[in-house]
Amino acid sequence: MTNKEFALHDVVEMKKQHPCGENRWKIIRMGMDVRIKCLGCQHSVMIPRKEFAKKIKKILEHSED
Repeated sequence: MTNKEFALHDVVEMKKQHPCGENRWKIIRMGMDVRIKCLGCQHSVMIPRKEFAKKIKKILEHSED
């Protein structure tokens, strides 16, 4: 299993797409939980970091920080 490095404001692709049809998410908060926002319908979801690390497929865009 590869260790995926993700940071605040990265755009990521998840293994399953959102019901709106979009599969691109932006990380908007990080801590014990990670809050991600769908770039299609702007819905945000908060999930535990460990679960997020399992569900992430790849990082599409890195933040400029």
